[in-house]
Amino acid sequence: MSQEGEPIIILLVEDDPAHAEIVRRNLKDFCVANRIIHVSDGQAALDYLFRQGAYADPAVSPRPHITLLDLRLPKVDGLEVLRRIKEDGELKKMPVVVLTTSGAESDVANAYTHGVESYLVKPVDFDKFQGLMKTFGFYWLAWNRFPK
Repeated sequence: MSQEGEPIIILLVEDDPAHAEIVRRNLKDFCVANRIIHVSDGQAALDYLFRQGAYADPAVSPRPHITLLDLRLPKVDGLEVLRRIKEDGELKKMPVVVLTTSGAESDVANAYTHGVESYLVKPVDFDKFQGLMKTFGFYWLAWNRFPK
């Protein structure tokens, strides 16, 4: 966890409501008090992260410990969101995990070029997608340590 007893704040940037629900349900199963903040487009993600517009109040937009980022997003594409995160002095240390349907080598290469910590391709099969999220949860939420 982030600090002893504190919830891990996860920013989920996902435009597909069904995928967002699979992520939410599977991460809720962990015995840590995660808080998932869901936005459905790239501009909303940038607004949240840079505390603009509806997210200007830090009480409404606590800094996430990790961001789960889809690539194919409305308004601002996921690679642009990733680029902006990794160019910012305060945000660049936050882990970003791409969670997308694209397994294209150019997308994988671009994501790593822009500083992503992990690249996961969503399986089409529901059970496999659930399995991926459980594995993600164990690694990132149960075993990984975040800086204070």
